[in-house]
Parts: sequence; structure tokens; C-alpha cells
Amino acid sequence: MRRRGDKEKGRRRAIYAFRVPHSALRNKRAFRNKRGFSLLELMIAMFIMIILLSVAVPTYQRSVQHAKETVLKENIWQIRRAIEQYRADKGKLAKSVDDLVQGKYLYEKPIDPVADKTEWKEIMGDDPSSSEAEQGLTNVESLAEGEDSNGVSYSKY
Repeated sequence: MRRRGDKEKGRRRAIYAFRVPHSALRNKRAFRNKRGFSLLELMIAMFIMIILLSVAVPTYQRSVQHAKETVLKENIWQIRRAIEQYRADKGKLAKSVDDLVQGKYLYEKPIDPVADKTEWKEIMGDDPSSSEAEQGLTNVESLAEGEDSNGVSYSKY
């Protein structure tokens, strides 16, 4: 048989089992009072972001432009090398950059990254190894307008 005191102890245990500690209630109230950022905090964060972006964006643009200039120089160098190899192998100059691609001296027609085209200014000249004084491809230049970061015209590469 149960006594009346045992029943009350059981209820107390059940009540205490679902009870939240007082410190947790205090933290919950403090959290409820601070729901978000103040306008001043948001403005300071936005100001810091603007400063960082104003430094990063021009640096990124300069590095992209420098990369395009480097690729342009490399592509022109590869085409000129292919012209010389074609002349050494065939004993005559190529008629165009397309002849270099068809002869497998270039994998594909290189892209001018500054002008964003595969077109090049093909400079023709007399073929010294030809008996009929035929014309052939002697050099290529970029069709891009403007100057690089050093002040050199793209067509002078």
C-alpha cells in the first residue's frame, strides 16, 4: 500500500523532470531581447565590404588584362614558330594561317584574347625560296585596337 507522501513525491519528480533550469530561461529571455543587428552595425559591415571591393576589383581587372596580353604574345609567338617550321619543312611559305592548321603545324587557329576573335592580320611577303616570286605568309599581327599596360600597341607584338 502506498502512502500519501509517496504519491506527492512521484508528482514532484514528474514536475521536476519537465522543468527547465532557471539559467536557461534567463538566456532565452536575453536572446529574445536581441533579435538582430542594429542599423549602425549593418552600415559598418557594408562600409567595410565596399572598401574591400574597391581594392579587390581593380586588382582583379588588371590581372585579367595582364593574362590576356600574355596569352596574345604566346599565340603570336606560336604562329610565327609554325610559319618558320612550315617554310623549313615544305620549302615555301604558307598562304595563310589556315594552311598552318591544315598542315598540322597548329592544332587549331589561335584566338586573339584581346580582340576575342580567331582572325589575324596576315602579313604577306615575297617567298625567297620560290622561283616565280610568289607571295607567302611571313608574319601575323593582332587586330586588337589599343595599347597594353606598358603602352605598346597590340599590333606591334
